[in-house]
Amino acid sequence: MTALQASRGRALLAPAGVAAATLAGVVFVGMVDPNEPGHYPVCPFYWVTGLYCPGCGTLRAVHGMATFDLGAAMSMNPLLVVMVPVLVLWWARWMTAAWSGRRLSLPRPAVIWSFIGVLVVYWVVRNLPFAAFLAP
Repeated sequence: MTALQASRGRALLAPAGVAAATLAGVVFVGMVDPNEPGHYPVCPFYWVTGLYCPGCGTLRAVHGMATFDLGAAMSMNPLLVVMVPVLVLWWARWMTAAWSGRRLSLPRPAVIWSFIGVLVVYWVVRNLPFAAFLAP
């Protein structure tokens, strides 16, 4: 094994590990239905406030995607379903950068702040009466 191959192998460990852990989590949630009471704890934010956080419905959305029920996934957490392709593309960029020996740069601050803004707006709007369709 050459030094370049060893270096690439080490660089690929982190993105490969993230992919393996994500796949294991998706398989687990796909097999252990979060729609059945008692399998998972209640969202702490919802438990304390009675309001939905941006992550409420995520386990049920992942279960829907894992069982190929996109309609159920969208009804539980549409933001997550929309973000999955973005996260997969970002992971692919990370894997490509690791393979080529480059460092993956973070998105520009404007992109990060825009995402945070979308998250906050989603958090507020999904708790308003006219947007009940966003509630899990």
